[in-house]
This record gives sequence, C-alpha cells and structure tokens, in this order.
Amino acid sequence: MASHLPPKPIAQYEETASGGLAAGAQHAPRGLMRWLLTTNHKEIGTLYLIFSLTMFFIGGIFAMVIRAELFQPGLQLVQPEFFNQMTTMHGLIMVFGAVMPAFVGLANWMVPLQIGAPDMALPRLNNFSFWLLPVAFLMLLSTLVMPGGAPNFGWTFYAPLSTTYAPPSTTFFIFSLHLAGISSILGAINIIATILNLRAPGMRLMDMPLFVWTWLITAFLLIAVMPVLAGVITMMLLDINFGTSFFNAAGGGDPVLFQHLFWFFGHPEVYIMILPAFGIVSVIIPTFARKRLFGYASMVYATASIAILSFLVWAHHMFVVGLPLVAELFFMYSTMLIAVPTGVKVFNWITTLFRGSISFEPPMLFALAFVVLFTIGGFSGLMLAISPADFQYHDTYFVVAHFHYVLVPGAVFAIMAGVYYWLPKWTGHYPHLRLSQWHFWLSVIGVNLTFFPMHFAGLAGMPRRIPDYALQFADFNMVTSLGAFLFGASQLLFVWVVIKCVRGGEKAPARAWEGAEDLEWSVPSPAPLHTFETPPDFQPQQH
Repeated sequence: MASHLPPKPIAQYEETASGGLAAGAQHAPRGLMRWLLTTNHKEIGTLYLIFSLTMFFIGGIFAMVIRAELFQPGLQLVQPEFFNQMTTMHGLIMVFGAVMPAFVGLANWMVPLQIGAPDMALPRLNNFSFWLLPVAFLMLLSTLVMPGGAPNFGWTFYAPLSTTYAPPSTTFFIFSLHLAGISSILGAINIIATILNLRAPGMRLMDMPLFVWTWLITAFLLIAVMPVLAGVITMMLLDINFGTSFFNAAGGGDPVLFQHLFWFFGHPEVYIMILPAFGIVSVIIPTFARKRLFGYASMVYATASIAILSFLVWAHHMFVVGLPLVAELFFMYSTMLIAVPTGVKVFNWITTLFRGSISFEPPMLFALAFVVLFTIGGFSGLMLAISPADFQYHDTYFVVAHFHYVLVPGAVFAIMAGVYYWLPKWTGHYPHLRLSQWHFWLSVIGVNLTFFPMHFAGLAGMPRRIPDYALQFADFNMVTSLGAFLFGASQLLFVWVVIKCVRGGEKAPARAWEGAEDLEWSVPSPAPLHTFETPPDFQPQQH
C-alpha cells in the first residue's frame, strides 16, 4: 500500500486566484528568499527549467562561435586554442547543464502530479540538489577568464590531454563536475523515494504513466554511473596535483584505462539523456492520437532492457584503441542488440498512431519529429556499431552528426514537446498556436540543415574538433553553419512563446488536451501550489 504524508489543514494551503499563498500562509518567504528557500516541487521544477534554458543559450552561443569559425576554410574569427575551449565548453554545458537539468525539472514538476503525491519525498534535499547546479556551472564558466583559459580537451576530457597538457583551470572543472554529480545523485534518490513511496492509493507500478517509469529507471542509472564519473575525475585530480600516474604511461599508468572508465559512465549517460524523452513521447502520442498506448508493458520492459544493456556497450567508443578481436566482436554485437528494445519503442509509437484520430498540436508535432529524426540517429548508430566500418567513421563529422541527431531532435525536441504539452497545466494558458508552429518548422529545418550535411563531410574524411579544414569540405560546412544560425535564432521564438503563455493567452481548462487521461489533468489549470493534500481517487486504466 502506498504511504502518504498526513493531510494538512486546507486553510493552510488555500490558493489565491493568482496562484499565490492565501492569508493562511502569510508567514511564507516572499521575493528572492521564496525561491532560495522553496521546498515546493513545482517551484523547484521551474527553477530547474529556467536554469536549463539559460545554459541552453550559453552552450548555444559557444556553438555559434564554432560554426562561425567553420563557415569558411581558414582561420577566420578565433585562435585554435580558443576554438578548442569552445568545443569543450559547448559539450559540457549542453550535456550536464542543459539536457539533464531540463529533464530533472520536468520530473520535479510532473512526477508528483502524475502519481498523485503531495510533493517530492525529500523536499529540503530537493532544494539543496538544485542550488548545487548554479554554483557548479558558475565555477565552470569562470574558467574562461582564468590564466591559460578554459578546459580545451573536448567534452570527453581524455587523458593525457586533460592531465599532462591541460590548463590550470582543469582543477576547477573537476570540482564543478563533482558538484553537478552530487546534485544528480541526490535528485535521483529523491525521485526513487517519491515514486516508490508516495503513489496514490491503488496505483500499482504498472499503472504509472510511461514518463514516471522512464524516470524511475533513469534514476537508478544515475545512481549507478555518477560514482564512476566521480572516481575517474578524482584520479585526474590526483594525477594533476599529487604526482600519481593513473593515466600516465611514463609512471606505469595507462591512458586507455581513462577511456574505459569514462565510457563506462558515458554510455549509460547517453541513455540517461534519452530515456525520459521516450517517456514524454510515450505520453504525448496517445493523447493526440486519441488511443491508448500500444504495448504498455513491452515499453516498460524495453526501457529496463535498454538500461541494463547500456552497461555492456561502453567500448564501442573505443574500437580504434587496439582492443582484442574478441572484445571488438562482443561490443559490436551487444551494441546491435541494444537497438532491439529501441526498435520496439519506435514500433509501438507508430502502431499507436495507426488508425488514430490524430491532431497536430505543437506537442504532437515535436513528438512526431522526435520519432522520425531520432530514428535517423539510431540508424547511423548501427553503422557506427560495425567495428571495421567504425575505423573509417571514428573521430569524423559522421560521429558528430550521429550523436547530435540523437540529442537535438532527440532529447531537446522531446523536452520542447513536454514543455508545450504541460504549459497549459503550469500557466493556465495555451501556448500561442501560430508562433509555436513557426518555432517547430524553423527548428526542424534548422536541425536538418545543420546536422545532415555532417554525415557526408564525415564520410569524406573531415575530422572533428578542428578550426580549419580542406577546401573540399567548404560547401558542407557553409550549409551546416547557416542551419545552425537558423536553429539558434528560432529558439528565441521559443522563449517568446513561453513568456507570452505565462503572461496570458487562451485559457486552459483542467483537462487541457482532449485525449489526456493521466492524473495531472484532474487538478485545475494552472496547478495550485499545493496539490493532492488528500490522496486522489485513482482509477486504473486498462493498458
């Protein structure tokens, strides 16, 4: 039986029409202190989302510097050293500062609402785990103005580039990553405790929405792999400052050990950034197809299978380091195997759409683009899984195209789909339809102009992480840069849509979308600051 916090007096939590606290809770902090000290899951979710959007634009500015430099051959705007800092900081900020906090923000907002919980299980820990992030990323960004500049060794920070040859600011980068990792682990513990203990009476695990399921599995992945990252960056710290030789061959260490440790964290990390996206799309597609999700149980098992298999594929990033043949074969076949549960998901989404009464509201547009474009990224991943072929693809722009198709029209589009889907619940207003559609189409065109030509440049042999390139790659790079500028500019439209939605617009009822059936649509729009003080009456659906 799910356990619950004891109901509190209703008067204590009465809402005003504007969503603020009524007279019964006048003692609550206001202004800046309200946000610094808040333990409410909705406010903390909002903080995560605002932080993520800020980091998204900072990381995007770094990407614009990269693409402006690569617009034409030759050194145009920045020195090679600063170009390397931009590629490193862009990757680190987008992975750890934009995509992951956005999914945590959506989890904070929606998981308690979807399971009928009054709040997260550990509210004060929730506050603490958020405020670690701004400190961590201010520290990381401050390395740009330190002597020797910011980290310049790529987001994968391979030793010995990150140990023997790194700028002095690397120590600050390591500390900032430790803080971000602590935040992730604490957030994951909180999500697991909430889902396992605070579900509405009668809600079994197999009654939960897919977004909750994917986050439960993602949280276990985070707890499993973040200590591996902590270990490897601590070994870096010791190599840099205390004379150890974990990764220094001259002292008896092994640089390839770094790659094994990093990718044992790094490949499950890829799924940490995509499993919640699967959950969002699995909620949105049934809503706008007006059908139940096809194969609910198989989706849960496929998600768990992906999580387990993600620990068995790390060395497919390392086919060129001189692995034994038996290891290359093992990682090649295990990588192909992980495509099977992913294919199950794509099949189930398409089958849900089949003969559905489909409407193309903005959340559905982004969800459908996710399915199509993420699948392109999946197919190029299968190409990379073939170890003899990977010898040609490795460290070329083909790899850059692959993982950006997974992470931009994959993770980022899913986040945008989730924001458009739940904005009526958050603000009480529908997002502006025409502006949302413009944002969608400009984003889709921009994404494909940016990343599709990279496949051809990579197959032709253009190496990644270089500020200059041979003349034959000029046309591909010009198209890619124009696409990147278009995609970047179109995200300003996204911000304007969100601001307009917060300020006003067409009023949304409690059930904002006709086909929506999950528990969050049973509370008013906008959602009151405190919900489910009394456990809701949950009626299981037939999956």
